[in-house]
Amino acid sequence: MDTHKLLDSRAQAEALKAGIRASAQGLAEQGWDIKLVSLEVGGTDATALYVRNQRRACREVGIGFENRVYPATTAEAEVLAAIQTLNADPRVTGIILQRPVPGHLDLDHLQNAIPPHKDVEGMTPANIGNIVYGNAALGPCTALASVEMLKSTGLDLHGLEVVIVGHSEIVGKPIALLLMEELATVTICHHGTRNLPLHTRRAEALFVAVGRPGLVTADMVKPGAAVIDIGINPVTIDGPNGPESRVVGDVDFDSVHQVAGWITPVPGGVGPMTVAMLLRNAVTTMETQKAGYERAMRAVATAQPATGPSRS
Repeated sequence: MDTHKLLDSRAQAEALKAGIRASAQGLAEQGWDIKLVSLEVGGTDATALYVRNQRRACREVGIGFENRVYPATTAEAEVLAAIQTLNADPRVTGIILQRPVPGHLDLDHLQNAIPPHKDVEGMTPANIGNIVYGNAALGPCTALASVEMLKSTGLDLHGLEVVIVGHSEIVGKPIALLLMEELATVTICHHGTRNLPLHTRRAEALFVAVGRPGLVTADMVKPGAAVIDIGINPVTIDGPNGPESRVVGDVDFDSVHQVAGWITPVPGGVGPMTVAMLLRNAVTTMETQKAGYERAMRAVATAQPATGPSRS
């Protein structure tokens, strides 16, 4: 296997975390300790893994992390009350709502209850909408990570032919907006697309995020293309000692690796960079809150009435 083709983000994520660690320490020295609070309702094995990864990554860079777990039967009003309490707590920098949530909860309603300045996942309409105007300061972590992986290839994004398979609000669409800002030429494909291979074969950069294991095969990829596989699919395969559980992407790695110029493995591709982007967003939210507080204090100072003897 040609390891030069692999876009393994671990080293890149570690380099990014070094800068985040320095920023978090600098803020803490000024009295601005970063703290993230995770809300987990019900929970799955995958959610537990996400939480462990987030907790470990926060610890590595000096960011506080707390996970609050609620039963799967928790009423939506109770989850909303928890979010509103965290919104009002000045000690809490950012809020993470773990996905998935039980079916009786309105995920959009809960996510939108998190204010943009505490939305470290970059998933509120305000933060996603800001990308339209070229402001990706708090974009969705997976979308930001995926674009960073493409940039790591060194390809010139100006005019690059990009195809995105998947049009979710937190991955496919934000990736398209981020790359259009770089003047790439972007096509989005989805379940309504006719003749998907016709589109994917002309892509110089191909992003796949649909949750269908092995959807993209070698005959669907342009030779030399950069392939960013965002899918995370648990599957069961026949192993030498019986059935084995594995995690695979939306791309048939073994075949596509033979033709792609660059390809992300699953796991180990976009995942580590996604966690790093969460940490970067945490620093950004704290810097935003700090700047807002300082502006408010200056406004108060300016509004103070002059002291001294009256001239009346």
